[in-house]
Amino acid sequence: MSNRHALSFTAQPQHIDELGHVNNAVWLQWVQDIAVAHWAAVAPADHQQAYVWVVTRHEIDYRGNIGVGESVQAETFIPEPPTGARFDRRVDFTNAAGKVIVSARTTWALLDRVSGRLLRVSADVAAPFLPDQATQRSAG
Repeated sequence: MSNRHALSFTAQPQHIDELGHVNNAVWLQWVQDIAVAHWAAVAPADHQQAYVWVVTRHEIDYRGNIGVGESVQAETFIPEPPTGARFDRRVDFTNAAGKVIVSARTTWALLDRVSGRLLRVSADVAAPFLPDQATQRSAG
């Protein structure tokens, strides 16, 4: 199973700021949207019912932008195994010319959905999101 997930986003008029391009808050929303979509697409139903993720940190590099009607291809992946209750997620947004124009590294923490308590990310929760090498290292 691949640890990568992709979505396309198109800038709508409500996404545009006074500078004529996608507002920073919209990029952040798109980061969350693709992360949630990745979880929904890959995590088993019992994990989705038992756990919820919260963001503890966002780091975003802006190298370009898009305007109304322009689209970006977003790709997210988990670059390395979790540490305790947390793991980092990368999201890269590529424009029509194939250039990464926005890149985010976000840290997410796993919570028990019922109690709201932090949980260590177990190997079975992490496995579908990790590259094959990382899965083999954490299992060994």
